[in-house]
Amino acid sequence: MRVLAIIPARGGSKGIARKNLVDIAEAPLVVHSIRHARLSRRIDRVLVSTDDEEIRDVALAAGAETPFLRPAELAQDEILDLPVFEHALRHLESHEGYVPDLVVHLRPTAPLRRPHWIDEAIELLETHPDADSVRSVSPPDKHPYRIFRIAPTGYLDPVMKHEHPQPYLLRRQDLPAMYYYNCVIDVTRPRTIFGKGSMTGDRMLPYVMSAEDSFDIDSERDLAVARLFAGRFP
Repeated sequence: MRVLAIIPARGGSKGIARKNLVDIAEAPLVVHSIRHARLSRRIDRVLVSTDDEEIRDVALAAGAETPFLRPAELAQDEILDLPVFEHALRHLESHEGYVPDLVVHLRPTAPLRRPHWIDEAIELLETHPDADSVRSVSPPDKHPYRIFRIAPTGYLDPVMKHEHPQPYLLRRQDLPAMYYYNCVIDVTRPRTIFGKGSMTGDRMLPYVMSAEDSFDIDSERDLAVARLFAGRFP
């Protein structure tokens, strides 16, 4: 199968300025994802989609392809992943006639991942032809059964009351297994992106990871924590 990794890395960011170029373990965030993709046994091509000339230069030096600069209208804060991936795939098809079988989404904000996780996620989707995508998930550190809204009345309103009349009172060992999307690895199909207009479709397989292995950098605090743990991920 032809497997393409796409690493979206725009120049702007709000939480951390120029986030994709911030160093961790002596390399910019974007470079870590490029390295992971290149160390994968299953990924054939590694492409960085960016609107930024400096990120493009860094990506090229790290061994990624950057066959285009992403249009400015696809590099705004409110732009979701779908149009970015549609743009990249259409460019490859129209300029090269290249259509991958699977597409791996590796965010630079997850710099601590192991290449064999990527391969396992790819093989999971490959062996389930009816599935639309694979998403990496982890157990949450705060269980949803213990989460509340504050109702207009001012009283606490249990979010999961439809599952249990008093979900917040269950013992830890009685809480059902639940998972959150950790943003470390996504694998999808072009037919999901174009046929369903979605990065995931409605048939998502879980690639389950330990919570201790899940790092997604959105803030300075996240960055500091990731730097503390970087030594675990050579």
